[in-house]
Amino acid sequence: MDMEHVTRNVYTTTKLRGCNPSFVVTSDGVVVIDTPQLPTKAVAMRKLAESHGPIRYLINTEHHVDHIFGNYYFKGAGTVVNHRGVDERFMVVFPELDPFAYAFEAIPTPAGKGTDLDDPEGVALWPDRDEYERDPNKATIVFTGDLTLRVGDHTFNLLHTPGHTPGQVAVHVPEERVVFTGDTIFSGCQTWLMTSNVDQWLAALERIRALDVDWIVPGHGPVVRKSYLDVQRSQLMEWETAVATAIANGWSRDETVARVDFRDRFGPVDIGQGYMLDYIQTLNAGTLYDKLAGAAAAAEH
Repeated sequence: MDMEHVTRNVYTTTKLRGCNPSFVVTSDGVVVIDTPQLPTKAVAMRKLAESHGPIRYLINTEHHVDHIFGNYYFKGAGTVVNHRGVDERFMVVFPELDPFAYAFEAIPTPAGKGTDLDDPEGVALWPDRDEYERDPNKATIVFTGDLTLRVGDHTFNLLHTPGHTPGQVAVHVPEERVVFTGDTIFSGCQTWLMTSNVDQWLAALERIRALDVDWIVPGHGPVVRKSYLDVQRSQLMEWETAVATAIANGWSRDETVARVDFRDRFGPVDIGQGYMLDYIQTLNAGTLYDKLAGAAAAAEH
């Protein structure tokens, strides 16, 4: 499995369907940050990580499928560490989406629906649903607030940065001048607002800005410098402003969903999920409308 060096001890890959799974090599083993959604890639990443030493910890930055499904293939490899917000929502997407089935979408069907960015060989590694649900490899260390781990010559500051999800975590490794933000940053691709809290998300960006780092490893897209925080902030603010303006203009929810659209402004959907572009635009506009319209109605009473 090919992974890029961010620094001498930091490895990531930004070219898989799913999140950007990563690991850090220390003098006393390896710390994994998020796991591949694709089974063969999860197995290959574990093998590569263990070639540098035993895996001490596995940290998930959030609870969504693409960051956490691969935990199943890391059983017995280190201690899994999650924020309580991740633990309580493990693998939950939306009420209308079955997370196990959603994860399986990355495996091509016999009709050849998949692409070379998917994982046809993953069929042989796919777990039975009951087997998976019995033990998906959830955390044995669950924390609230922030947590600091010390592994060999490295420090791992797990910072609670809610916004994209309630249990969102950024992992700051000061010795490498790197922070892994998870989906607080979508680099060069469409941002999934999902059920997010935009105000908290903006505050999370400022918390990350305060860190003394050279590199940001985002949840999706290429590794970036701190200046990208301004790009992510502007996209969140544009989404929120556009929907707030729609409400002020008296548009209905359906009108807002139909007319507020950033598909041509904020880049493509991340790798392997171009077919989700319409869904993202609809979801982002609709969830924002519900929150902002609901807040306005509550203020009137």
